[in-house]
Amino acid sequence: MAEFGTVHENTVRESTTDANTANQNTTNDGTADGSTGATTRDGTVRNSGGSRGISRYVLRVIAVGYLFFLLVLPVALIVWRTFGDGLGPIASALTSPSALHAFQVTLVVALWAVALNTVFGVGAALLLVRHDFPGKRLLGAFIDLPMAVSPVVVGLALILLYGRFSPVGGLLESWGLQIIFSTPGMVLATVFVALPLVVRSVVPVLEELGDEQEQAAHTLGASRFQTFLRITLPGIRSALAYGVVLCLARSLGEYGAVAVVSGRLVDQTQTLTLFVEERFQNFDQPAAFAASTALALLAVVTLLLTRLLRPKD
Repeated sequence: MAEFGTVHENTVRESTTDANTANQNTTNDGTADGSTGATTRDGTVRNSGGSRGISRYVLRVIAVGYLFFLLVLPVALIVWRTFGDGLGPIASALTSPSALHAFQVTLVVALWAVALNTVFGVGAALLLVRHDFPGKRLLGAFIDLPMAVSPVVVGLALILLYGRFSPVGGLLESWGLQIIFSTPGMVLATVFVALPLVVRSVVPVLEELGDEQEQAAHTLGASRFQTFLRITLPGIRSALAYGVVLCLARSLGEYGAVAVVSGRLVDQTQTLTLFVEERFQNFDQPAAFAASTALALLAVVTLLLTRLLRPKD
């Protein structure tokens, strides 16, 4: 029995030693593989770190080159042509009566569109997140529809619906309200193209917040309006501001739908984007470049605001 116990103990020690040796070899192989690359069957080491580094630099060059030739270079050329003759032509171009009127129309249309989309966006976001009802997915699809439809098609649809010779447009004009070729039509077109921005900025934040605090407020006797002002609105404040800034940027730069429904009447229904096109076609390049630079500066300011107001993950 003593001999049998001794033999059994030696066998266990040998098995343990072999297992430890195998684990150590595996660890060494894994370390070598992670530092130098994959080891093949014949013992050679394949270095994959260098190829990955080269691929990373190639992708960076492609991305930077793509943005440079598509975005940076065209905008830089416009800015260079704008300031090529000094500040005098820029000041005279941007302070002309037509340019000032275009600025005014652009701001009026954009502010109305932002106000309407903000109210609708918050209400639609609350409806989509806090309530279940038949046709909920269909409503979400309709909200995203402006992202897929061409703005020119939107303008044509508005003309067919609110034009002078349509039943609805004729009735409104009989009441003294002209939609097409006036500011209300331009506001409607801008509202349509910027419709999803506020909704899609607020919905994810509402989903993350949940409704536990709102239910607790209702239990304590708070009304729905009080709950919205004191609980819901502070929770979605940053997301709402982000959506509003995006909506404002989209409204300031809209061209296609506004060009169709406005009629492009100089000093009447001409926004800043339409002013740029009209001045360029009439060979008034200093005014066109100056207005384009003003739009580019507005875009840069909007970009900075969106970076500051973007909700943190």
